[in-house]
Amino acid sequence: MISVAASKSKGRGSQGQFPLTQNVTVVEGGTANLTCRVDQNDNTSLQWSNPAQQTLYFDDKKALRDNRIELVRASWHELSISVSDVSLSDEGQYTCSLFTMPVKTSKAFLTVLGVPEKPQITGFTSPVMEGERMQLTCKTSGSKPAADIRWFKNDKEVKDVKYLKEEDANRKTFTVSSTLDFLADRSDDGAVVSCRVDHESLNSTPQIAMQVLEIHYTPLVKIISSNSWPEEGQSIILTCESKGKPVPEPVLWTKDGGELPDPERMVVNGRVLSISFLNKTDNGTYRCEAKNPIGRNSTEYVLIVHDVFNTLLPTTVIPSLTTATVTTTVALTTSTTTSATAISTRDPNALAGQTGPDHALIGGIVAVVVFVTLCSIILLGRYLARHKGTYLTNEAKGAEDAPDADTAIINAEGSQVNAEEKKEYFI
Repeated sequence: MISVAASKSKGRGSQGQFPLTQNVTVVEGGTANLTCRVDQNDNTSLQWSNPAQQTLYFDDKKALRDNRIELVRASWHELSISVSDVSLSDEGQYTCSLFTMPVKTSKAFLTVLGVPEKPQITGFTSPVMEGERMQLTCKTSGSKPAADIRWFKNDKEVKDVKYLKEEDANRKTFTVSSTLDFLADRSDDGAVVSCRVDHESLNSTPQIAMQVLEIHYTPLVKIISSNSWPEEGQSIILTCESKGKPVPEPVLWTKDGGELPDPERMVVNGRVLSISFLNKTDNGTYRCEAKNPIGRNSTEYVLIVHDVFNTLLPTTVIPSLTTATVTTTVALTTSTTTSATAISTRDPNALAGQTGPDHALIGGIVAVVVFVTLCSIILLGRYLARHKGTYLTNEAKGAEDAPDADTAIINAEGSQVNAEEKKEYFI
């Protein structure tokens, strides 16, 4: 029973005795307790009567034959009765009378709450195609006063709904309905839509009806690569992720609009495409297509296989040595340093066949350097020998006719002058 205290009502009269009562609220089917108290009473009788002015109890004597009505307490100061299994027809104004001269009365209004029936959701047909309009209706009857209906989708309240209240045939209770209108979306697949009925008769425990949505939609396809920078000789794994309802059939892999060209290296296992020992011929557009009874969808991945050697070269371009002409020893040294730089920057993981031309080039450069060095040494030796012989010859000639050393030196200087004159004459 729900008993809600209301305003107190007391009999009229400036002095003396007067009865006191309280309004009562009870849920349909519950028990209502009606109590009438008198603070001062000189053995005067008390009586309870119903809205139809039928006497229920006169002091401790039962007047109406209704098994639902029982005496709780009877004394000179109090008369309490109970009404069990209360129905909506029991609602109304009850009167407690104190038989003084004149008779004094007090009114107590009995309010009966109509409990709403368990709600039901209608309008759902499973499955629903993506993009179709859905109209779900939640309905409950028998509430008094009219119940409140709220919609939730995955515990998040939906505000934009329609609400309708209608009076039942007994003109005492109400039938309440609410409609949720929206377009089906793939994100709603598996969502729980709930309709909640709130009413004061439910003691803060709402009645809830739930519906799990099933939305069918075309596949959503995405390709995931295991290697963001594929190079020659490496491998790559392309995974085709497809999500749809119903679950998409096995995916179809194609390259450049046709079948995979090399089944031995290009292996398809379910949704996974594996390509081993990549080379430049593997460059192209790979397409993954998935389908289900609703439709089909596809996505593409452009594969570019990078050259290992090119990815390791520095940004500065090294000039070719095949067109250079070596003219001096300094130029040779510079060229040799450049070649060393080129050699040092070569990929250590390069294939054996690519190192042959480098050794030949190095051998050619070394041979040129050795040859030019030998020629330079020979020319320098001949030049030094020639000048040394000339000095010794002049000195010897000056000493042949000189009696002493000073005369020999003078004769030698004269010989050098003559020699220069001869050279000048020769020229």
